[in-house]
Amino acid sequence: MEDDTVRLTAAETLVTAAEIARLAGVTRAAVSNWRRRHEDFPAPVAGGTGSPLFCLPEVRSWLENQSKGKEASAEVRLWEKLRTVYGDDMVRGLSEVAETLVQGGNGSDALRSLIGELSADRSPAELLAGLTARYVDSSGRAGSDGITSPRLTQAIMHFAGKEARTVLDPACGIGSLLFAFGGRADALSGQDVDPANARFAELRAGLMDLPDVTVQAGDSLRNDQYRDLKAELVVCEPPVGIADWGREDLLLDPRWEFGVPSRAESELAWLQHCYFHTAPGGQVVMVMPTSVAYRKAGRRIRAEVVRRGLLTHVVALPPGMAASHSLSVHLWVLRRPSDAHPPVGAVRMTDLTGNALDASFEPQPGQSTEVPRIELLDDTVDLTPATHIAARLTDYAAQYATVRADIGERLALLQGLLPTLSEGSGGNLQDGAVVSLSELARAGLIRTSEDVVVSTSEQLDTDYLNGFLRSSANNRRSTTTSGTFRTDTRGARIPQMGIDDQRRYGAAFRSLVEFERLVRDLTELGERAATLARDGLTGGALLPPSGDDGN
Repeated sequence: MEDDTVRLTAAETLVTAAEIARLAGVTRAAVSNWRRRHEDFPAPVAGGTGSPLFCLPEVRSWLENQSKGKEASAEVRLWEKLRTVYGDDMVRGLSEVAETLVQGGNGSDALRSLIGELSADRSPAELLAGLTARYVDSSGRAGSDGITSPRLTQAIMHFAGKEARTVLDPACGIGSLLFAFGGRADALSGQDVDPANARFAELRAGLMDLPDVTVQAGDSLRNDQYRDLKAELVVCEPPVGIADWGREDLLLDPRWEFGVPSRAESELAWLQHCYFHTAPGGQVVMVMPTSVAYRKAGRRIRAEVVRRGLLTHVVALPPGMAASHSLSVHLWVLRRPSDAHPPVGAVRMTDLTGNALDASFEPQPGQSTEVPRIELLDDTVDLTPATHIAARLTDYAAQYATVRADIGERLALLQGLLPTLSEGSGGNLQDGAVVSLSELARAGLIRTSEDVVVSTSEQLDTDYLNGFLRSSANNRRSTTTSGTFRTDTRGARIPQMGIDDQRRYGAAFRSLVEFERLVRDLTELGERAATLARDGLTGGALLPPSGDDGN
C-alpha cells in the first residue's frame, strides 16, 4: 500500500466513522470494533484522534472484501450522488432536494428518480431530515459555520428554559438551533450571512411542522433585517474570531449599549446585537469562546453587563460540544430587566467541563456557585466559572501541601530515571543497515497502530522499535507535503542489530519515556502549586512563611 502522505488525492472523499456506519448499515460501535479487531481496516488519513477521517474508496474496498454491511440503500445512493455533483457545496445540493420535495424542482433525472424512490415510504420531512443529519455528521462541513451541533442545541434549550413565544437566531445557519424551539414558540425568526444557508433553512421550515417561521439572508451586524423585532428569547452561536465585523461603519450604532466592541471582540458585538432584540423580561442564550470571559479587550463591556445585573448565568460546557472544534465553550445567559424580573444581585457560575458529553446538564455538588456582582467587578472581570467555583470550594492548605509533597516525590525519582550515556562513535546508525517497519509488518514480525509498534517476535524488542520510531530522522520522514505532522509507522526505518543490543537500547528508551512522563507531571503540578499558592495568599486562605520558618 502506498504511503498515506502521497496516496490521498484531492478527488478522494473523506468520511467519518459515523458515515461509514451509515454506509454499511451498522452502528458506530460496530465500526469501532472493526477498527480494533481487523488490522487491515483502513487507517485514518486526516483528522484527530477523537474525530478520524478515512479515505472513502479504501473503506468501500474493505467493506466489499470483508462482505460487511448491506447493499447501498436509496438514501445512501442519493447522498453519494449529491456529494459527487456538489462536492463541498452540499447545502446547495440539499436545497435542490428540498425544492424538488416542495415544488417539483428542476433537478437531474437521476436525483429526481432517487428522491421519488425514497418518497414512496417516507414523508418529505423525514427524507430531508435524514439527509440533513448526514450533513451534520459529515466531514465535508467540519470547521464551517452554519451548524449548531445537536448536543450544543440541547444544552442551549436546557438553560433557556421553557418561556418563549417568540425566538430569534441572528446567525441561524441552516436553522438547526432555531428550529429546535419550534415545539415551544409561536414564531421563529432567523437570519444568516450566507444566502445558501438561509435558503436551505427556509426550505427546511416549509417541510417541517413548525409555527410561523421567517428566515432572511444578510449580515445581521451590518444589515439587520429585524430592526424592530423584540423577541422573548434570542439564541445565537455566532461566527468567532472575525476581525472585519463592521466596527468602523457601526461606531455610532445604538446597539452598543455597553460600549463599542474592539475589532478583536466580535463576539461582544453579537452579544449586544442579541440583547438589543430582547423584549423586557426576555433572555439571551449565547455561545461564547472561553477566552471572551477574560480577555483584556472586553473587560469594560463585561463589567457593564455585570454592573447592570443583566448577566444571570455563565455555564462552561464539556469539550467537544461545538460542531467545528473540540474545545470547551461557554453559555452566557442574560435577561433584560422587567417588573417581574429585576436586575440580579449575583451571577450563577456552573462548570461542567469535567463531565462526559452525554451527561446531565444539572450540576453536581461542587460544580456551581453564586457569585455576588461586586466580587466580579475587579481589575479583570473574569467570568470563567472554574475560577470562582475553585475560590469558594478549595481547601487551599490541604491541596497545597499535597501538591508540594507530590512535587518532592517526583523530583527524587527524576535523577534516577535519566540514563547514564557514554560517548558513541559519532556515526548515524541509520546510515548503516536498516529495515523499514513496513517490511517487518509484511513479514508478520510486528503489529502497528497509529503511533505505536508492538513486536510479535522474540528477535525484536518493542521499546527499541518505538525509540527509533520517535527519532528525528523518522519524524522528518513522516511530515506530509502539506506540512502536517503525522507519525508514519510504516515508512520509518530502524537500524538492524542483535537482540541483546536492542534490549540495551530499549531499556534506555524506556527510562526516557518515564522521564518525559514525570517531567510533564511536574509541569502540571508546578502550575497547580503556583496557582494554589498565589490564590491562597491573595485570598487570605494561606499565609507566607514567618521570618524564622523557611518552610
